Amino acid sequence: MADTQATRRGARTPWQVTRSVWYAMFMREAISRTMADRMGWFWMIFEPFALVAIMVGIRSFVSGDRLIVNAPFIPWMITGMMGFFLVREGMLRGMGAIEGNKALFAYRQVQPVDPVLVRNFLEGMLRTFIFLLFMAGGLMLGLDMYPDNAIRAMAAWLSLWSLGVGLGLVTSVASVLVPEVGRVIRMLSLPLLIISGVIFPLNQMPHWLLEYLMLNPIPHGLETLRLGFFENYKTIHGTSMLYFWMATLTLNALGLLMHLRFVDRLKAQ
Repeated sequence: MADTQATRRGARTPWQVTRSVWYAMFMREAISRTMADRMGWFWMIFEPFALVAIMVGIRSFVSGDRLIVNAPFIPWMITGMMGFFLVREGMLRGMGAIEGNKALFAYRQVQPVDPVLVRNFLEGMLRTFIFLLFMAGGLMLGLDMYPDNAIRAMAAWLSLWSLGVGLGLVTSVASVLVPEVGRVIRMLSLPLLIISGVIFPLNQMPHWLLEYLMLNPIPHGLETLRLGFFENYKTIHGTSMLYFWMATLTLNALGLLMHLRFVDRLKAQ
Protein backbone atom coordinates (compact mmCIF):
# COMPACT_ATOMS: atom_id res chain seq x y z
CA MET A 1 0.00 0.00 0.00
CA ALA A 2 2.80 2.40 0.89
CA ASP A 3 4.57 1.59 -2.38
CA THR A 4 1.40 2.32 -4.33
CA GLN A 5 0.99 5.70 -2.62
CA ALA A 6 4.63 6.57 -3.27
CA THR A 7 4.21 5.68 -6.93
CA ARG A 8 1.13 7.87 -7.18
CA ARG A 9 2.96 10.77 -5.52
CA GLY A 10 5.87 10.34 -7.95
CA ALA A 11 3.69 10.18 -11.09
CA ARG A 12 3.52 13.38 -13.07
CA THR A 13 0.33 14.87 -14.44
CA PRO A 14 -0.15 15.27 -18.23
CA TRP A 15 0.33 19.03 -17.86
CA GLN A 16 3.64 18.54 -16.03
CA VAL A 17 4.84 16.20 -18.79
CA THR A 18 3.78 18.65 -21.51
CA ARG A 19 5.43 21.56 -19.71
CA SER A 20 8.69 19.61 -19.42
CA VAL A 21 8.56 18.74 -23.13
CA TRP A 22 7.93 22.36 -24.10
CA TYR A 23 10.72 23.64 -21.86
CA ALA A 24 13.25 21.15 -23.27
CA MET A 25 12.20 21.94 -26.84
CA PHE A 26 12.28 25.67 -26.16
CA MET A 27 15.86 25.51 -24.88
CA ARG A 28 16.86 23.37 -27.87
CA GLU A 29 15.22 25.75 -30.35
CA ALA A 30 16.57 28.86 -28.62
CA ILE A 31 20.16 27.63 -28.72
CA SER A 32 19.79 26.52 -32.33
CA ARG A 33 18.12 29.79 -33.38
CA THR A 34 20.47 32.23 -31.67
CA MET A 35 23.82 30.45 -31.42
CA ALA A 36 24.06 27.94 -34.27
CA ASP A 37 24.55 30.74 -36.80
CA ARG A 38 26.94 33.52 -35.80
CA MET A 39 25.09 35.89 -38.13
CA GLY A 40 21.62 34.95 -36.85
CA TRP A 41 21.09 38.05 -34.71
CA PHE A 42 22.57 40.28 -37.39
CA TRP A 43 20.12 39.13 -40.06
CA MET A 44 17.11 39.37 -37.72
CA ILE A 45 17.93 43.04 -37.10
CA PHE A 46 19.37 43.91 -40.50
CA GLU A 47 16.39 42.72 -42.59
CA PRO A 48 13.84 45.25 -41.26
CA PHE A 49 16.52 47.95 -41.03
CA ALA A 50 17.47 47.45 -44.69
CA LEU A 51 13.82 47.56 -45.78
CA VAL A 52 13.26 50.78 -43.86
CA ALA A 53 16.35 52.34 -45.44
CA ILE A 54 15.24 51.30 -48.93
CA MET A 55 11.72 52.59 -48.48
CA VAL A 56 12.94 55.91 -47.06
CA GLY A 57 15.00 56.27 -50.21
CA ILE A 58 11.99 55.47 -52.40
CA ARG A 59 9.85 57.91 -50.42
CA SER A 60 11.80 60.86 -51.80
CA PHE A 61 10.54 59.91 -55.27
CA VAL A 62 6.94 58.89 -54.57
CA SER A 63 6.21 61.12 -51.56
CA GLY A 64 4.73 58.15 -49.66
CA ASP A 65 4.67 60.12 -46.41
CA ARG A 66 1.99 62.46 -47.81
CA LEU A 67 -0.42 59.53 -48.18
CA ILE A 68 -0.50 58.81 -44.43
CA VAL A 69 -2.82 60.87 -42.24
CA ASN A 70 -1.67 61.87 -38.74
CA ALA A 71 1.30 59.51 -38.52
CA PRO A 72 5.01 60.03 -39.34
CA PHE A 73 6.07 57.85 -42.26
CA ILE A 74 9.14 56.08 -40.84
CA PRO A 75 7.60 55.04 -37.46
CA TRP A 76 4.40 54.10 -39.35
CA MET A 77 6.38 51.80 -41.61
CA ILE A 78 8.52 50.33 -38.80
CA THR A 79 5.47 49.34 -36.76
CA GLY A 80 3.86 47.79 -39.84
CA MET A 81 6.96 45.79 -40.76
CA MET A 82 7.54 44.55 -37.23
CA GLY A 83 3.94 43.37 -36.99
CA PHE A 84 4.06 41.74 -40.41
CA PHE A 85 7.35 39.94 -39.69
CA LEU A 86 5.82 38.60 -36.48
CA VAL A 87 3.01 36.97 -38.49
CA ARG A 88 5.19 35.89 -41.41
CA GLU A 89 7.89 34.27 -39.29
CA GLY A 90 5.28 32.49 -37.20
CA MET A 91 3.85 31.04 -40.40
CA LEU A 92 7.19 30.10 -42.01
CA ARG A 93 8.97 28.87 -38.88
CA GLY A 94 5.97 26.76 -37.91
CA MET A 95 5.93 25.29 -41.39
CA GLY A 96 9.36 23.71 -40.92
CA ALA A 97 8.92 22.72 -37.27
CA ILE A 98 7.67 19.17 -37.84
CA GLU A 99 10.38 18.26 -40.35
CA GLY A 100 13.09 19.76 -38.15
CA ASN A 101 12.06 17.78 -35.07
CA LYS A 102 11.10 14.48 -36.66
CA ALA A 103 13.61 12.49 -34.58
CA LEU A 104 11.90 13.58 -31.33
CA PHE A 105 8.64 11.87 -32.28
CA ALA A 106 10.21 8.58 -31.20
CA TYR A 107 9.29 9.71 -27.68
CA ARG A 108 5.59 9.21 -27.10
CA GLN A 109 5.41 12.38 -24.97
CA VAL A 110 6.30 14.54 -28.01
CA GLN A 111 3.51 15.32 -30.46
CA PRO A 112 3.86 17.10 -33.85
CA VAL A 113 1.99 20.12 -32.52
CA ASP A 114 4.60 20.71 -29.79
CA PRO A 115 7.49 22.00 -31.97
CA VAL A 116 5.09 24.25 -33.88
CA LEU A 117 3.85 25.94 -30.70
CA VAL A 118 7.34 26.17 -29.22
CA ARG A 119 8.83 27.70 -32.37
CA ASN A 120 6.06 30.26 -32.57
CA PHE A 121 6.53 31.19 -28.93
CA LEU A 122 10.29 31.57 -29.40
CA GLU A 123 9.85 33.57 -32.60
CA GLY A 124 7.40 35.88 -30.87
CA MET A 125 9.84 36.48 -28.03
CA LEU A 126 12.67 37.27 -30.45
CA ARG A 127 10.52 39.58 -32.56
CA THR A 128 9.30 41.39 -29.45
CA PHE A 129 12.88 41.95 -28.33
CA ILE A 130 13.87 43.25 -31.79
CA PHE A 131 10.85 45.56 -31.88
CA LEU A 132 11.87 46.99 -28.50
CA LEU A 133 15.37 47.58 -29.89
CA PHE A 134 13.90 49.47 -32.85
CA MET A 135 11.70 51.51 -30.53
CA ALA A 136 14.67 52.42 -28.32
CA GLY A 137 16.84 53.25 -31.34
CA GLY A 138 14.08 55.34 -32.90
CA LEU A 139 13.54 57.31 -29.71
CA MET A 140 17.26 58.05 -29.49
CA LEU A 141 17.15 59.31 -33.09
CA GLY A 142 14.20 61.55 -32.31
CA LEU A 143 11.50 59.44 -34.01
CA ASP A 144 8.01 59.17 -32.59
CA MET A 145 8.27 55.52 -31.57
CA TYR A 146 6.54 55.75 -28.17
CA PRO A 147 2.98 54.37 -28.23
CA ASP A 148 0.21 56.83 -27.40
CA ASN A 149 -1.93 53.95 -26.17
CA ALA A 150 0.40 51.25 -24.84
CA ILE A 151 -2.41 48.85 -23.90
CA ARG A 152 -3.90 48.94 -27.40
CA ALA A 153 -0.45 48.51 -28.96
CA MET A 154 0.36 45.50 -26.75
CA ALA A 155 -3.05 43.94 -27.39
CA ALA A 156 -2.60 44.34 -31.15
CA TRP A 157 0.93 42.88 -30.94
CA LEU A 158 -0.34 39.82 -29.05
CA SER A 159 -3.19 39.52 -31.55
CA LEU A 160 -0.76 39.42 -34.48
CA TRP A 161 1.29 36.86 -32.55
CA SER A 162 -1.84 34.69 -32.22
CA LEU A 163 -2.50 34.99 -35.95
CA GLY A 164 1.05 33.78 -36.65
CA VAL A 165 0.42 30.77 -34.41
CA GLY A 166 -2.77 29.90 -36.28
CA LEU A 167 -1.10 30.20 -39.67
CA GLY A 168 1.84 28.14 -38.41
CA LEU A 169 -0.45 25.37 -37.19
CA VAL A 170 -2.24 25.16 -40.54
CA THR A 171 0.81 25.44 -42.78
CA SER A 172 2.85 22.98 -40.70
CA VAL A 173 0.36 20.21 -41.50
CA ALA A 174 -0.32 21.27 -45.09
CA SER A 175 3.37 21.49 -46.01
CA VAL A 176 4.09 17.99 -44.66
CA LEU A 177 1.12 16.36 -46.38
CA VAL A 178 1.60 18.28 -49.65
CA PRO A 179 5.25 19.52 -49.96
CA GLU A 180 4.36 21.83 -52.85
CA VAL A 181 2.23 23.91 -50.48
CA GLY A 182 5.35 25.00 -48.62
CA ARG A 183 6.98 26.30 -51.79
CA VAL A 184 3.85 28.23 -52.77
CA ILE A 185 3.56 29.82 -49.31
CA ARG A 186 7.18 30.99 -49.40
CA MET A 187 6.61 32.51 -52.84
CA LEU A 188 3.53 34.37 -51.58
CA SER A 189 5.31 35.99 -48.61
CA LEU A 190 6.54 38.97 -50.67
CA PRO A 191 3.17 39.74 -52.36
CA LEU A 192 1.58 39.39 -48.92
CA LEU A 193 3.94 42.12 -47.67
CA ILE A 194 2.60 44.49 -50.32
CA ILE A 195 -1.12 43.72 -50.10
CA SER A 196 -1.10 43.91 -46.29
CA GLY A 197 -0.40 47.65 -46.30
CA VAL A 198 3.04 47.32 -44.73
CA ILE A 199 4.94 49.65 -47.05
CA PHE A 200 2.22 51.78 -48.64
CA PRO A 201 -1.22 52.64 -47.20
CA LEU A 202 -4.14 50.75 -48.69
CA ASN A 203 -6.49 53.74 -48.40
CA GLN A 204 -5.41 54.89 -51.83
CA MET A 205 -6.68 51.70 -53.46
CA PRO A 206 -10.01 51.72 -55.34
CA HIS A 207 -12.92 50.82 -53.10
CA TRP A 208 -13.81 47.68 -55.04
CA LEU A 209 -10.23 46.40 -54.69
CA LEU A 210 -9.93 47.42 -51.04
CA GLU A 211 -12.94 45.25 -50.18
CA TYR A 212 -11.05 42.19 -51.40
CA LEU A 213 -7.73 43.21 -49.83
CA MET A 214 -9.41 43.60 -46.43
CA LEU A 215 -10.42 39.94 -46.49
CA ASN A 216 -6.81 39.44 -45.46
CA PRO A 217 -6.80 39.67 -41.63
CA ILE A 218 -3.23 41.01 -41.39
CA PRO A 219 -4.08 44.67 -42.30
CA HIS A 220 -6.69 44.74 -39.54
CA GLY A 221 -4.08 43.85 -36.93
CA LEU A 222 -1.42 46.15 -38.38
CA GLU A 223 -3.76 49.13 -38.48
CA THR A 224 -4.80 48.56 -34.87
CA LEU A 225 -1.13 48.32 -33.87
CA ARG A 226 -0.44 51.62 -35.62
CA LEU A 227 -3.46 53.21 -33.96
CA GLY A 228 -1.94 52.23 -30.62
CA PHE A 229 1.21 54.17 -31.52
CA PHE A 230 -0.46 57.17 -33.20
CA GLU A 231 -3.68 58.11 -31.44
CA ASN A 232 -5.01 60.36 -34.23
CA TYR A 233 -4.01 58.00 -37.05
CA LYS A 234 -6.71 57.45 -39.68
CA THR A 235 -6.98 53.69 -40.13
CA ILE A 236 -7.99 51.92 -43.33
CA HIS A 237 -11.71 51.96 -43.97
CA GLY A 238 -13.21 48.68 -42.80
CA THR A 239 -10.63 47.85 -40.11
CA SER A 240 -12.26 45.48 -37.64
CA MET A 241 -10.65 43.54 -34.81
CA LEU A 242 -13.84 41.46 -34.58
CA TYR A 243 -13.16 40.16 -38.09
CA PHE A 244 -9.48 39.76 -37.24
CA TRP A 245 -10.22 37.57 -34.22
CA MET A 246 -12.84 35.54 -36.08
CA ALA A 247 -10.19 34.71 -38.69
CA THR A 248 -7.49 34.11 -36.05
CA LEU A 249 -9.60 31.78 -33.90
CA THR A 250 -10.78 29.93 -36.99
CA LEU A 251 -7.18 29.35 -38.13
CA ASN A 252 -6.10 28.21 -34.66
CA ALA A 253 -9.03 25.83 -34.34
CA LEU A 254 -8.52 24.50 -37.86
CA GLY A 255 -4.80 24.01 -37.24
CA LEU A 256 -5.36 22.09 -34.01
CA LEU A 257 -8.02 19.91 -35.67
CA MET A 258 -5.65 19.16 -38.55
CA HIS A 259 -2.94 18.12 -36.08
CA LEU A 260 -5.38 15.80 -34.30
CA ARG A 261 -6.69 14.32 -37.54
CA PHE A 262 -3.31 13.69 -39.20
CA VAL A 263 -1.11 13.06 -36.14
CA ASP A 264 -0.15 9.54 -37.27
CA ARG A 265 0.72 10.65 -40.79
CA LEU A 266 2.76 13.58 -39.47
CA LYS A 267 4.81 11.25 -37.29
CA ALA A 268 5.28 8.76 -40.12
CA GLN A 269 6.42 11.29 -42.75
